Amino acid sequence: MATVKTVYLGDLRTEAVHQHSGTKIITDAPLDNQGQGEAFSPSDLLATALGSCMMTIMGIVARRDDIDLKDSAFETNKMMSQELPRKVVRLELTFNMQSATPLTDVEIKKLERAAHTCPVALSIHPDIEQVVTFNWN
Repeated sequence: MATVKTVYLGDLRTEAVHQHSGTKIITDAPLDNQGQGEAFSPSDLLATALGSCMMTIMGIVARRDDIDLKDSAFETNKMMSQELPRKVVRLELTFNMQSATPLTDVEIKKLERAAHTCPVALSIHPDIEQVVTFNWN
């Protein structure tokens, strides 16, 4: 069985359905590329996937090491090329990390290193610059 089934809805929109859970994601072309900008664009999902993957891998390490990262959050900023072909050239992620207890420098470094080894980060073409900032509270 496929992991995701996606249907083109017309008017530059798609609906993707995660086959195991039934969860749906609608995509829409961005305003600067003939779309309505009413949903994630496919390249927005790339940026979101990178941050979500990094946070998930940090969560796995945190769970193993009994660290509570609940309420940590991240923001993404995606830059597209100015010339054709249109493509993502830079992804900026800012993580605002929360911990229920103070973390040591060793724990922080371990979590940050884990984030940079997430499967999405390792799968993105090296020409796409990944700029990642961690703010620890």
